Amino acid sequence: MKNIWMNKAVLATGTAALLTAMMGSAQAAPTGYDQLTFQAEVKEEIQNDEVTASLYKKAQATDAKALATTLNTSINNALKIAKRYPTVTVSTGQQRTYPRYDKNNKIIGWTGQANIDLKSTDFAATSQLIADLQETLVMENLNFGVSDAKKDALEQKLMTDASRAFQQQAKNLTRAWDARSYRVVNVNLNTGSNYPRPMYGAMNMKAESADASVPSQSFESGNSTISVTANGTIELAK
Repeated sequence: MKNIWMNKAVLATGTAALLTAMMGSAQAAPTGYDQLTFQAEVKEEIQNDEVTASLYKKAQATDAKALATTLNTSINNALKIAKRYPTVTVSTGQQRTYPRYDKNNKIIGWTGQANIDLKSTDFAATSQLIADLQETLVMENLNFGVSDAKKDALEQKLMTDASRAFQQQAKNLTRAWDARSYRVVNVNLNTGSNYPRPMYGAMNMKAESADASVPSQSFESGNSTISVTANGTIELAK
């Protein structure tokens, strides 16, 4: 009988402890009262280390086959030139073909455009490649930005900084509201980038009319701003 009584006592003690733990857990859950929602943002300016560019060949022909031959030949030659620059990533871009009509709405020919896209962190090689390609192609746009590897590394740092800034702001608000402490209800981290405007838009000129080789251009890549925002809700305990 003694053993049975002791087991019951142990069981009762364990049940009481479990109930206490459950009550504590219930008290720790957010109540929905005395909650503050705010955000903290950190940002850093960083030099652009990547250049992207797009060049195109535009042509006209009386039939679609002749047009395709002209465009394909031009792009294939451009790709051969690009192979001399292994540090530049090259890919075929957009290709568009559309008919030309006379006043009687009859097709009298075809117009087409084929693009080639460049991407690299090697500015010198990209500049020279663009100069080589501009002897037969036309520049459509040129942009600078931050490479994925460099941006990811900075965002990891800024996420830590934003988290610390959020916690510091939470402490400041806790004191401002004469609260004893706070608990975090939820926090979200969001990344953002502010890149400069493109250096060039479409250039209305015929590269084929150039009498001499196109000189390469020095690049001024500029800077971009990378930011991370921590926004969330805390609950004050008074």
